[in-house]
Amino acid sequence: MMRAAAIVLDLDGTLLNSNKEVSPRNLRAVRQCRERNIPVIIATARPPRAIMQLLPAELLDLGIMIYYNGALVVSERLEMHEHFPLDPSLLGELIAYFESCECMPQISVEASDKWYSNKELDYSALIKVRDRPELLSLRELTSLAASKLLVTNFNAVDELVNQYGKRANILHTDAGQLVQIMSVQATKEQALMMVCSRLNITAEQIIVFGDDYNDLGLFRICGYPIAMGNAIRELQEIAYKVTDTNDNDGVALVLEQLLLEADVS
Repeated sequence: MMRAAAIVLDLDGTLLNSNKEVSPRNLRAVRQCRERNIPVIIATARPPRAIMQLLPAELLDLGIMIYYNGALVVSERLEMHEHFPLDPSLLGELIAYFESCECMPQISVEASDKWYSNKELDYSALIKVRDRPELLSLRELTSLAASKLLVTNFNAVDELVNQYGKRANILHTDAGQLVQIMSVQATKEQALMMVCSRLNITAEQIIVFGDDYNDLGLFRICGYPIAMGNAIRELQEIAYKVTDTNDNDGVALVLEQLLLEADVS
């Protein structure tokens, strides 16, 4: 029987279905957990502005948000606002590295809840964003306090990790189409450990839901890692349980069982 001191939810591929929506059943289950005073923590690669677009109004007050894969942790309730940007010199190195690649990767930067690039980009199909990046020169990009560097049209990820993996948190997600680069201090699991300290709980008491490589660290530290039916194999292999897919209310199925067991006990 699972006994949750808190619940951590990834968004894309997890709480959100393929239409980037929270289903009525998932919404109801999450709200019921909140009504039982179980803290619900969102841990996503997305920026704050995307949460305003993607989550229904009833979930915008969850109170603990981990953005940019851990580069930004915000909670008014816990009086937290922690930001871990990429080192400016490293950002400059990385941008120069990608600009020198023959494959001509597309690069963009997330900083201060805004999206910047030196070229026109359209990620509407890949990550379902409505906005387009603000255009800056390469020199201007390197001067930003970057929460995250995004790269598409790039396949030499192993070489990138070999060269920069000890200095940055490098993730290859979204079915291999997106490379996300954050500060080495910025991971979902490190962010969660800070939240746990404020809540006076341990990670072993936490249920976490996820589907992609940026959830692996959370799965390794949390007591009850729940892999979605659509999750990568690496998550399913180490999961406490594999639930149904994000399109079949996999999150709600587990939370409903959790609430039922709590009622019985």
